[in-house]
Amino acid sequence: MSGRKRRNGHALSRGSTIAALDVGTAKVCCFIAKLEASGPRVIGIGHQIAQGVRAGAIVDMEAAEQAIRATVQAAEQMCGETIREVHVNVSCGVPTSSRIHVDVAIAGHEVSASDVRRAMMEGGQGDFEDNRRILHRIPIDHAIDDTTGIADPTGMFGDRLALTLHRVDAAPGPVRNLETVIERAHLDVAGLVTTPYASGLACLADDESDLGVTLVDIGAGTTSLALFFGGRLIHQDVLPVGGGHVTGDLARGLTTPLLHAERIKVLFGSLLPSRTDDHEMVEVTPVGESDSVQPNQVPRALINSIVRPRVEEILEMVRDRLHASGFDRLVGRRAVITGGASQTPGMQDYAGRVLDKQVRIARPAYISGLAEATGGPAFSTAAGLLTYALNAPDGPDYGPRPTDRTLPALGMFGRVGGWLRDHF
Repeated sequence: MSGRKRRNGHALSRGSTIAALDVGTAKVCCFIAKLEASGPRVIGIGHQIAQGVRAGAIVDMEAAEQAIRATVQAAEQMCGETIREVHVNVSCGVPTSSRIHVDVAIAGHEVSASDVRRAMMEGGQGDFEDNRRILHRIPIDHAIDDTTGIADPTGMFGDRLALTLHRVDAAPGPVRNLETVIERAHLDVAGLVTTPYASGLACLADDESDLGVTLVDIGAGTTSLALFFGGRLIHQDVLPVGGGHVTGDLARGLTTPLLHAERIKVLFGSLLPSRTDDHEMVEVTPVGESDSVQPNQVPRALINSIVRPRVEEILEMVRDRLHASGFDRLVGRRAVITGGASQTPGMQDYAGRVLDKQVRIARPAYISGLAEATGGPAFSTAAGLLTYALNAPDGPDYGPRPTDRTLPALGMFGRVGGWLRDHF
């Protein structure tokens, strides 16, 4: 986490204001929300075309700062509030999952919250470990002596407390660049959350995260996947490809500017074959020509013959990473796909065939105040950041479960903990 901690140790209360900043390759988005009894209600929204960001990483500090400033100012003007800190998503620095087993002595006394936190900290001494920036420490099993599968060990007695942690870390340089550009926009970084984790908090139903699910967020510059089981994030990964690569393929294949290629992708791109594709003609403006020049006419079939191979490649990469994780069987055959590129017509059926899973396309849930234009899959990460901000404790910790809409007790750990002990 950032060195500037949020809330100064005080719990959020009804009426508090929280803010989320989604820094993506295609857009920068800011949500400002008020906390109500039913959860966050969005009162301010700002979004701009991203500048200075590539594959989730900052490549131009000044351009990125200007885009962030404009986005936050638009959200502030909409709600009449001024924000000082934001929760931010992280796709840069190649976030990596690992499992850490920690065992600490408790000498027969009652387990306290400080004992659990001490064990958590031994899963990485501070914010950095092995030249990696620690983003999350998520407990996926507790044990006291020989009793495993404990949901919450506080108040119990024993000689030794053991934890199995899912730790997510990243290269520190890109993460620090992200923090710096936000601080240059006169904002404090209240928390850093990996992109698929945030999207999962926004989109997943309680049963999905408990029984096992693969969450795939297909953004413009990156595609990230998060595996949930027992209500916890147990693995995550990020691929350096996304919907922007489909746009680039179209721009090159049709020799048209990127802006026109994006419009063509959104309006005419599809993964579903149609009998009219060969006969339906689409106007394509040649690159380097003025708008007054007569556009070329190409069949829709040509557009889709460019879109489908790249989407198939992305989904095959997701499938391969999922198999390599070793958790494919544990999370089962349920997949949820979100992110801007998930809206491509035919994505649900196409992804189901490639991934061999039951797929649904998801948009943010559990957050009120979103208009139709800002409530789609492209805004899942920003919505999930609000859920994280609502639930995350202070300090370097493990954050909320997708089911933590109103801070319920922790759910089942035993099955995932036992599986990890057997396989790792």
